[in-house]
Amino acid sequence: MPPSPPSKPKVRVKPYEGPAGGYGSLYGMAKVALHAAPPPVETGRQLLRQNKAEGFACVSCAWPKPAKPHPAEFCENGAKATAWDLTRRRCTPEFFARHTLTELLDWSDYDLEQAGRLTDPMRYDAANDRYVPCRWDEAFATIGAELKALDPTKVTFYASGRASLETSYMWALMARLYGSQNLPDSSNMCHESTSVGLKQSIGSPVGTVLLEDFEATDAIFFFGQNVGSNSPRLLHDLQKAVRRGVPIVTFNPLREAGLERFQNPQSFQMVTGQATKISVQYHQPRAGGDLAVLTGLCKAVIAADEAAQATGGLPVLDHGFIADHTQGFEAFAAFCRDTGWDEIEAASGLLRADLEAAAAVYAAAPAAICVYGMGLTQHVLGVENVHMVCNLLLLRGNVGRPGTGPCPVRGHSNVQGQRTVGITEKPELAPLDILKAQYGFEPPREKGWNTVEVCEAVLKGEAEGFVSLGGNFLRAVPDSPRVEAAWRRQRLTVQIATKLNRSHLVCGQTAYLLPCLSRIERDEQATGPQTVSVEDSSSCIHASFGDKTPAGPNLRSEPAIVAGIAKATLPPNSKLDWDAWLGDYALVRDAIEATYPDWFKGFNQRFHQPGGFHRPNKARLRNFSEATGGKANFLKPSSLSATGFEDAPDIFRLMTLRSNDQFNTTVYGYEDRFRGVSGGRDVLFVNRDDMRSLGLVEGRRAGLATVAEDGVERTMSGLRVTGYDIPRGCLGTYYPECNVLVPVGHHAQGSMTPASKSVPVRIVPE
Repeated sequence: MPPSPPSKPKVRVKPYEGPAGGYGSLYGMAKVALHAAPPPVETGRQLLRQNKAEGFACVSCAWPKPAKPHPAEFCENGAKATAWDLTRRRCTPEFFARHTLTELLDWSDYDLEQAGRLTDPMRYDAANDRYVPCRWDEAFATIGAELKALDPTKVTFYASGRASLETSYMWALMARLYGSQNLPDSSNMCHESTSVGLKQSIGSPVGTVLLEDFEATDAIFFFGQNVGSNSPRLLHDLQKAVRRGVPIVTFNPLREAGLERFQNPQSFQMVTGQATKISVQYHQPRAGGDLAVLTGLCKAVIAADEAAQATGGLPVLDHGFIADHTQGFEAFAAFCRDTGWDEIEAASGLLRADLEAAAAVYAAAPAAICVYGMGLTQHVLGVENVHMVCNLLLLRGNVGRPGTGPCPVRGHSNVQGQRTVGITEKPELAPLDILKAQYGFEPPREKGWNTVEVCEAVLKGEAEGFVSLGGNFLRAVPDSPRVEAAWRRQRLTVQIATKLNRSHLVCGQTAYLLPCLSRIERDEQATGPQTVSVEDSSSCIHASFGDKTPAGPNLRSEPAIVAGIAKATLPPNSKLDWDAWLGDYALVRDAIEATYPDWFKGFNQRFHQPGGFHRPNKARLRNFSEATGGKANFLKPSSLSATGFEDAPDIFRLMTLRSNDQFNTTVYGYEDRFRGVSGGRDVLFVNRDDMRSLGLVEGRRAGLATVAEDGVERTMSGLRVTGYDIPRGCLGTYYPECNVLVPVGHHAQGSMTPASKSVPVRIVPE
């Protein structure tokens, strides 16, 4: 029986001095598994199948799955996600009979997760403010009738990054057949700046790095990516690189344990107590200071090349590559020369000497990789951050060679793949003419709503319906209290999920909660057990096969739910047989191959191979932007600060943070081991010098107030003041709780990614 929510825990802070990995990781996994209460033997069996060619793809992050996996090819967070999918806790109709939705709104994200796996389709009964059980055929019929009565251009079909390629393709096709182009997904909230920025710089919306490139590189640069919490399996590749002498240089406002030291749980380090030092240089720029950092690096590399030419030394820049494969170099080089070091130091928060030392490492490396995360993308000028990463790489021809390239680290396990197979609000990114011929319909060609535009439409009362394939949209979006308050005005909301979250508790006038199988569970259809596929962040496609007995007899697979909604909503189509697809997912893969023949040739024959098969990327072959004759673009930034607002003595740059006991909005526990925080999440990380100047006291409470010109008051109170190694003028607190402070209009230019890594706030003592 799921527990009632416990009393609010008390925050405790104790500095963490250990490495990433090691016994701390094992303890973290064990503690969460104890609360999740999965069957021990089955959990062990499934963990040994995780990220293996004959097993299932992790439902957590999208880091590549190696062709030759480790015996335990999972990380701490991946194991936590698996434990909670295997939990013996059940969120049954009896649970909803005991609790109104208004009551459940007072539960924390952690408490809702504790309720366990959803077991039955549920309909919202507004008169009693409860979910009540219903039949699947009733749910599909009502959803279909409601959708038919709505304006398709005002209905959103949202997808989180967890659904398979097969489900995602069916989802996008259903939406377009219905007449909606509103196909946002979780990429809008995190890496849309990557999709836009990389496309403009190198002609590809995704990174060019494969797992094997980490074995061939000579230097690795990290920008705004917390490997220890967000993609721990990468630490194995970093450890191998360090052992062969590859320098790793890190730029991150916070010192993250995973980029300092790593103790490999699958090695003798567990016996000896030793750990591998990861970064040879670790620099802490101000939040939003990466444009200045990257300008400084480029300036130093260009200056080193000019000095070498003057003395007859070897060139530092790859002049042949620049001439043959790029355009815009001279204007960019002039910008770097003209930008003074005093400006760069002021904007970055780093010293010239430190930036020149980092640039020297880059200049000496024959091949280099740049790894980055949301620390670059979630700023007002996040797209320009991505441009600057590409500029740095292009200077030395570090794109399209072994051991080189941009490596954006994606979050959800198939978020990149969903965009690949058509989940996009941008008509130019979907093969609409092919779909038209393939299925005999006229797809909508106007631009649809992205995540921010959905929020804006909800606030304006223009949104009529929201159908969600997984995710926790209301908790993940900016301005969450305002969006939540307006949400109920929608006529229809439908949520497809494995476990309960806050988004399920705020309903439209007609609302359904539909439980689906986990990727770990056996998906039995007419032709037998089914296999699905996912795309990792290196554009490799992998098979995923679940064999666990489902959590309940009344669950349906995601493809079955999509097909059920589609059949109830859409008119018959002689070119499309939803039942046949549902009976054999190989037919869906054949359809994907027909729509995307260049990317998915031989899909059914290739996706089982160890390590997956690589979806072709022209930029990896140095065939860059078609608009510029196959050349990459050097692009100048418009500012040295990516924040989008002016500094002032009382305005701080707030960064949203995730603990190592959570994945996106899913909170598995109250431990943030690497930051030394336990027992709670209402924490405000403050530079100790800023604390002294403001008269703040360790352990006391303070609040935050957003500085915005839209007249909306946004505040957050009751945060424990915690001195931390964070740059002056910067603050940190936990996501998603701090989304109350992020204005919906505070987003990246060009991509509309919420700018959650530099929110202008004032501290309000309490």
